[in-house]
Amino acid sequence: MGFKLSSGSRIIRAPRFRLRYALVAIVVAVALGTLGFHLLEEWTFSDSLYVTLQTLTTVGYGDVTPQTAAGRVFASLYMFMGVGVVLYVLTSSVQTIVQSEMIAAFGERRRAREMSKLQDHFIICGAGRVGSRIISQMQAARVHFVVIETNEPKVTELLESGVHVLVRDATLEESLREAGVERARGLAACLPDDAENVYVVLTARGLNTQLHIVARAVEEQAEEKLIRAGANRVVAPTIIGSHRMAQALMKPAVADFMDSIAAENLDLGFEQLEVMPGSVYAGRKLRFTNIRSELDVVIVTMRRKNGDMIFNPSGDAIIEAGDLLIAIGKAESLAELSALARGVKRS
Repeated sequence: MGFKLSSGSRIIRAPRFRLRYALVAIVVAVALGTLGFHLLEEWTFSDSLYVTLQTLTTVGYGDVTPQTAAGRVFASLYMFMGVGVVLYVLTSSVQTIVQSEMIAAFGERRRAREMSKLQDHFIICGAGRVGSRIISQMQAARVHFVVIETNEPKVTELLESGVHVLVRDATLEESLREAGVERARGLAACLPDDAENVYVVLTARGLNTQLHIVARAVEEQAEEKLIRAGANRVVAPTIIGSHRMAQALMKPAVADFMDSIAAENLDLGFEQLEVMPGSVYAGRKLRFTNIRSELDVVIVTMRRKNGDMIFNPSGDAIIEAGDLLIAIGKAESLAELSALARGVKRS
């Protein structure tokens, strides 16, 4: 589903800790010098701090210099220590910057290589409220996908969870190409702006005519534009939300059942599966299969190759190669049914 960043995270944390130690060292050195000059020379804290900073920055003493023998001995020793501290801070800072840039460059290159190998994957444009929910469901389903996002905090969060992320503008053709749109199975355009979603859909459709595209419509009137741009399906969260609320109000039992399926409380789920020519189901009547008797799966709808839909098919309905079956049942049974529909023999 995505590469892990555990080792990379340790590498990134190391220079950060090094820089943190360097900052602690400089603070300790300033505090030690200020306190030493204050006690030995009996200067005010402001004068002591002033001389300490002169020493650490190697500017040299001018108007204020140590007068006592003890103060001069301390200043001499402090000079050597101060130069060491300053060199350590400068070295750590430069090393941290260079190492961070190298890690970022290597990480970007590695992500590009991994994404170039993806095939039959999904592309999610936008990781906002809608996109985040899609990402969560795809992670649960363990499918391969790429996210295109520009928000840096969101990108960091996704990278830490092992998700393929492109920090790009999803409306640009080169961004979609880099995400492998020509090899992708589907694309979700869920940006917060309808005009941007239209542009993403239009560009993606031009790059891959077989791509299955689902687009989010913020405004209801944008649905027609997204369809014309090439979206296979348009989802308007406000319309769906209002429909669910009306259903929960008027038909609470139906709403509870649908919520139970969505939350997997009943261990039930919907699945779509295509019957391949080598499947044991091809050419057989529904009643003579093990779908209902053994797998305890209900075929809700059967879609023929020509697009005809058969709702609640009878036992005499013949399953043909190329049919798309919409089924409901337990996850384990659906997985076995999917394998048999693809022509995979049972062990």
